[in-house]
Amino acid sequence: MAARIADAPILPRDEAFAITLDFQSDPTPEKVSLGAGVYRDENSEPWILPSIKMAKSVVERSLDLNNHEYLPIAGFDPFLKVARELVLGNYNTSNSHVLSIQTISGTGANHLGALFLAQQLRPRNVFISDPTWGNHFLIWQTAAPHVIQEKYPYYDAQTRALNFEGMTSMLENAATEGDVVILHACAHNPTGIDPTRDQWRSLAQVFKRKKLFPFFDSAYQGFATGDPEEDAWAVRHFHEVLFEDGPGNTPQGMCIAQSFAKNMGLYGERVGAFHLVLPQDTPSTGPYSQLLRLVRAEISNPPLYGCRLVYTVLSNPTIRAVWYEDLRKMAGRIKGVRSMLKQEIEKHENVGDWTHLTSQIGMFSFTGLSKDQVQRLRDKHHIYLMSNGRVSLSGANEGNVKCIADAIAEVVQEHGT
Repeated sequence: MAARIADAPILPRDEAFAITLDFQSDPTPEKVSLGAGVYRDENSEPWILPSIKMAKSVVERSLDLNNHEYLPIAGFDPFLKVARELVLGNYNTSNSHVLSIQTISGTGANHLGALFLAQQLRPRNVFISDPTWGNHFLIWQTAAPHVIQEKYPYYDAQTRALNFEGMTSMLENAATEGDVVILHACAHNPTGIDPTRDQWRSLAQVFKRKKLFPFFDSAYQGFATGDPEEDAWAVRHFHEVLFEDGPGNTPQGMCIAQSFAKNMGLYGERVGAFHLVLPQDTPSTGPYSQLLRLVRAEISNPPLYGCRLVYTVLSNPTIRAVWYEDLRKMAGRIKGVRSMLKQEIEKHENVGDWTHLTSQIGMFSFTGLSKDQVQRLRDKHHIYLMSNGRVSLSGANEGNVKCIADAIAEVVQEHGT
């Protein structure tokens, strides 16, 4: 008997988007959104970066503004060049070469990478941090269902810190040559915990020795510390280590999914890039043609407006300097919120140590709150966050941070840490 569309099973709502919808429908004036992964200013309003305002002015005065023709399948080449340089810096072109494709933000880059690697590298496993951005699992499930998904230890609930020993142990003992490992370039989502530079150095040696394939997800470059160079360090170090020996002695390559949603506030413009780094002796024609084939089948070619803005910001020295200041402002406000929230929570008795709020980095914090505590915050205090305890700190500000802290203290005292 043929299958019936009517029999398609009902799937649960995507939690991240469901939280936003539920928050919007809540009539309570004092409600607080700590779920959405978007930057908000001190008044909890969307913030258009001054650098983006300047770029819009430049683009709108350009003769190209009235050009609405299709881009090539690979995308807007001037954008791809500056995007590649932003994440990789001045890399050694004698040891490697990079194939870049414009994508529908970071999600599109992750999906394109999963499709390509599943078909061409054919890994047995893809290793994904536990926890991670929830879409990583869904992307690999739909794009590469035959690739086994393995979770590697990342977060230690007891210490609320990185379980580096567990992470490296699993990669040493369970990963085999050609397996893909998803790594967060900076500001790990959802924990806000990144390896130290020494830990990154150690990891790079593991990858090189075991010939694993690193897949960096770079969604927060510049947003994490306020310095794009600092936030690209891990990616650039891996590139240097993996390709330093020249042709014939390197793993098969590495790749990067790059998004400009967070660090330029271009959420709805969906601007991203996928970069495939290959050893210099690996021919590029075949891999590039396969990437173009996948893009052609899915979107044909990417949108134009957002990539024009990113190119204008990164190619214009004056606007780029303003963007650096924008990044420092966003990162600085989030750091300030972390400090305020920690101080306000710890004013209460029997709430434990909340140092992890200030030791973590980026937009998100893994609070350690349980699912029941999260539900209590929502039901009684109208504070919305992910059920795993992840908060988006951009929703906090001087006006509501005490209320958030008081509510957290109450649920911790009632249900325990």
